[in-house]
Amino acid sequence: MARNATTRLVAAHLVLVALATALVLGFVYWRAGGVIDAEQRAVVEAELRGLADDYRRAGLPGLATAVERRLDRPGGRDEVYLLTDALGRRIAGNLADWPPGVVPGGGWVTLELYRLDAERPTTISAVSIRLGRGERLLVGRDVAARAAFDATLLRALGWGLAAMALMALGTGWLLSRLILRRIDGIAGTAQAIMGGALDRRIAVSGAGDEFDRLAGTLNAMLDRISGLVGDLRMVTDSLAHDLRSPLGRLIRHIDGALDEAAPAEARLDLVRRARAEAETVLAMATTLLDLSRIEAGIGAEQFETVDLARIGRDVAELYAAAAEERGLALEAETEGPLCVRGHPQLLAQALANLVDNALRHAPAGTPIRISARTVGRAPVLSVADHGPGIPAAERERVRQRFARLDPSRGAGGAGLGLALVDAVARLHDASLVLEDHAPGLHAALVFGTGRAVAASGGAAGATAASGAPACPAIEDPA
Repeated sequence: MARNATTRLVAAHLVLVALATALVLGFVYWRAGGVIDAEQRAVVEAELRGLADDYRRAGLPGLATAVERRLDRPGGRDEVYLLTDALGRRIAGNLADWPPGVVPGGGWVTLELYRLDAERPTTISAVSIRLGRGERLLVGRDVAARAAFDATLLRALGWGLAAMALMALGTGWLLSRLILRRIDGIAGTAQAIMGGALDRRIAVSGAGDEFDRLAGTLNAMLDRISGLVGDLRMVTDSLAHDLRSPLGRLIRHIDGALDEAAPAEARLDLVRRARAEAETVLAMATTLLDLSRIEAGIGAEQFETVDLARIGRDVAELYAAAAEERGLALEAETEGPLCVRGHPQLLAQALANLVDNALRHAPAGTPIRISARTVGRAPVLSVADHGPGIPAAERERVRQRFARLDPSRGAGGAGLGLALVDAVARLHDASLVLEDHAPGLHAALVFGTGRAVAASGGAAGATAASGAPACPAIEDPA
């Protein structure tokens, strides 16, 4: 296959180079011939005017002498002269008779004639005039020299074309080998990856050319695939581990509830516990499904203009009772309206996950603050608490699925909350920023300035107070 590709590349290169060379050389030939013809005609016409001046100065005898003198000078083998009287009888020159059909003053003509100094007919290009008393004067050039020049030029062009074809073959083969060597390197790496060597990457030459850019793109794709495969393995292992405990407890609760000798109240309690374990497994599966759908980009087609401030207030209202039961003060500080392009349900779910984490870890009597504001020109939706926080070294790891700070995997929660929030942030071209709140954690969704949408002015503020949507409804620019 490589040989066929090499042959095609070399053949295509040869054809293109040969065509380009032929066009260039043909243009050179055409221009050179045109320039020579123009210069030759200019010389003949100048000589014709000079002889006409001789006629005016010295009359017919002086003109005849001038013609003979020109024929006798060295290097005049291609020159053609003929001076005749008014009846066409030769007076001077190297032609026997006036050519039939040639009208003096009729412009340039090409004739096949016998010269007096030649044994064979020759092609002549000439121009003629009629003198003052009816005499005729013809001046021209034998085109045999031009034909010889054309033949020489054509041979030179042919040799040039042949040399260019040989050079094209060589350069075409070299270029094809260079290209195919890079392609073979990519194919070899792909074969190795298909064989299981997922850590292999395409070599980059450092030249910064198209192949390097292609290699960089493919390597980035391979890194992404490798990360997804790693995530899949981690999810599979973690899911098997995390499901084992609730499913084991579920089986034990069901077995206990089936024990007819147990008291009815105890059996009912076991059924309740089994239901709770089943709800835990169902919630974990639902969260994993939501996470997979978000990472696949499902939901981006449902983006609309949403008000982050209103989402913050709604989530604060939803969790107010739960916060009060735990002795926490849930506060909402919002700048309204704060409009972005996004998925309202997913953004609310991400904020709810952050609030739920804060409720689980914040100590009683401390505030939890939901904030929606603009930092610089970027919209920011955040939750801050005064709990134990997350160490800086762990802030990247906790974004992964099933990642927990507590080493005991049965300490509550599936470790999917922040992973879901991070996926929602990436779907919205935003960033999940985890910072120290001294003490506690400040978790923020920072949106790009391109996601921000200008509110509809004072009217929007007025409608926000009445509960109507504050952000304008606009078409998705995508």
